Amino acid sequence: MSEAETEDQRIAFRTCPLCEAGCGLEITLEGEQVKRIRGDRDDVFSKGFICPKGSTLGHLHEDPDRLRKPVVKRDGEFVEVDWDDAFAEIDARMMPILAENGRDASAIYMGNPCAHALGPMLYNRAVIGALGSRNRFSASTVDQRPKEISAAIMFGSVSVPVPDLDRTDYLLMLGANPYASNGSLCTAPDFPGRLERIQERGGKVVVVDPRRSETAVKADQHLAIRPGTDAHLLAALANVMIAEGLADAGHVAEHCQDLDRLPEMLQAYTPEAVSPVCGLSADVIRSIAHELCAAPTAAVYGRIGTATQEFGTLASWLVDVVNILSGNLDRVGGAMFNKGAVGQPSTKGQPGTGRGFRMGRAHSRVAGRPEAFGEFPVTAIPEEIETPGEGQVKTMVLVGGNPVSSNPNSNRLDAAFESLEFMVAVDIYINETTRHADVILPPPSPLQKSHYDLALLNFAVRNVANVSFPVLPLEEGQPEEWQILLRLAGVLAGEGPDPDIAAMDDMAVLGVLASGTRDQWSNIHERDVEELVDELGDRKGPLRMLDIMLRTGPYGDGFGADPDGANLDTFVENPHGIDFGPLEGGRIPDLLRTPSGKIELLPDMIVGDLPRLEASLGRNWDDIMVLVGRRHVRSNNSWLHNIRVLTKGRNRCTLQLHPDDADRLGITHGAPARVTSRVGEVVVDTEVTDGIRPGVVSIPHGFGQNMPGVKLRVASEYRGVNTNVLTDEQFYDEISGNIALNGVPVSVAPA
Repeated sequence: MSEAETEDQRIAFRTCPLCEAGCGLEITLEGEQVKRIRGDRDDVFSKGFICPKGSTLGHLHEDPDRLRKPVVKRDGEFVEVDWDDAFAEIDARMMPILAENGRDASAIYMGNPCAHALGPMLYNRAVIGALGSRNRFSASTVDQRPKEISAAIMFGSVSVPVPDLDRTDYLLMLGANPYASNGSLCTAPDFPGRLERIQERGGKVVVVDPRRSETAVKADQHLAIRPGTDAHLLAALANVMIAEGLADAGHVAEHCQDLDRLPEMLQAYTPEAVSPVCGLSADVIRSIAHELCAAPTAAVYGRIGTATQEFGTLASWLVDVVNILSGNLDRVGGAMFNKGAVGQPSTKGQPGTGRGFRMGRAHSRVAGRPEAFGEFPVTAIPEEIETPGEGQVKTMVLVGGNPVSSNPNSNRLDAAFESLEFMVAVDIYINETTRHADVILPPPSPLQKSHYDLALLNFAVRNVANVSFPVLPLEEGQPEEWQILLRLAGVLAGEGPDPDIAAMDDMAVLGVLASGTRDQWSNIHERDVEELVDELGDRKGPLRMLDIMLRTGPYGDGFGADPDGANLDTFVENPHGIDFGPLEGGRIPDLLRTPSGKIELLPDMIVGDLPRLEASLGRNWDDIMVLVGRRHVRSNNSWLHNIRVLTKGRNRCTLQLHPDDADRLGITHGAPARVTSRVGEVVVDTEVTDGIRPGVVSIPHGFGQNMPGVKLRVASEYRGVNTNVLTDEQFYDEISGNIALNGVPVSVAPA
């Protein structure tokens, strides 16, 4: 027994749910109190790595501002009620509004935490179905929607290639700062260590960023690009590869449709034409193209900075075009495809065939924005609430999101939420958005819930899986998160405030099993559904659903068809996870789910947007100052600013500004500056630094939580501003509708 342990102590293992890295945690508990959290050295994926955020789950659990019971707003103030009263309030107040105005008088918004929690990942669909509204929104359109779309149109499903970090010789990284935030759509614990190991084995890391970020400092080469021009740079790299005879798609060439049309489509983007746009010399652009093709293996990785800009989908598409032309798609050391343990669209159905990706099956009521993956862009939310007429949104369901902090033109959005007739939120805090709610239903803390990274492990740089079970018990009377969601779904479906959620859960299980038995490519094809239900045992909720998905996934036991395969009990016996091996090359064409059975390189929506990119070559990019965001290793959007150990120290919410701009504008280091955009303005302390490109300013997002009614004592004390007061709902990527958070035109002056 170690010095840190006593007979009263126990150790539990789980995956950190706070970001996409999915690090394993070793949690030391004394009774029901967390004594210490450190990295799990035996975790098959993270091997002991942990960032400062992961060690604070105990602080989050014990936060006195975290809601433990439902609250209902009465006479403008939140009062604590029991669970029956909370659901009765929803039934009594929301359902008459829907009965009078129709289901499209409602909307649902699903926040980023939903992607990090097993209950919402599996049961939000029940809430969506029961609500019956076309107005569905999520945090995806302030984040990764352009990459999801570009991958779906090229490969037929959301199979996003990830860089093979552990085996590549050359990494070109755009719009990412993994030293601050690890990976995104690239699940990789200790991303910084993996970058350093590329260098240790003689490889090269090149970072493209308008800031000299923490990652850029450690890179072999930093390219200080002008914000919003990643697509131009990538198009120029592809142009050089084609024009100078470097392009060689390798084994995927025969599986590419329209590969021969790329030269015509990209001929305008010579290094000389692109250089004045992106602010990099033609020689540098040309040398990067040569290095990508000459390296034994190489990968291009573009993340949130490439997606959240006005050419986000084109930039996301061009990342994979460059990986293809340099011969690095679907090969060891290049950009590869994960094979998740729960199965992905690319592992189901007939290999190499599919219906492809469809978008625009519906359009938003006011501005006609097209849906993608069943959701409208968040830029449409305020106008859908403000604009009278049939289908005007009067009620809102919010699950784990804080859009007033995270969405564009937050002042307008804040006013729109204030005008709603009714809002119900599933959240643990009274924050900038939930302060407008009429009912808040708090789920348990992360330490009280089971966990599996259902979405994020599909983007992992290794084929791994890890299931976590609750570390702490529920409080008396506290329902599990999935039970909250199913009960809410039952109310919205018109079944009253106390629906039979056990029956609803059983129906969901039968539906999943029936789908698998009908699929001739499934390992449970033509099996008896009732027999399969019996084999699942007594588990309920998301763990039972997860067991089905594991059993029917690529490594699963198929309900006994493969005695050596995995099921949920396999993970009970392996608390540090299971490593199913490195990513495999040669998965194309089997993983493709396009109508042609090929990689569709030039779909109509891409071809239709390329003239807009080409026209921008003639724009005077030097005329305006622009805003970009930034991240910090101690922050996670707006989630953790109420944890004092993460917010203490120097002020991190500053305006970073180049010395040349500071001199020109008459602004001194530490002095307040006024930043103004088309939609709003903020006053923020200035940090003058040569670590940012001239003409560019940077403010981190997620701060400014000192609004009236917010019940976050620590976060409200912080000297921060909400950068989304400045971002503009009319400045977005044309294809996806994704908001452009980077490259926002602003003016700056002394305050």
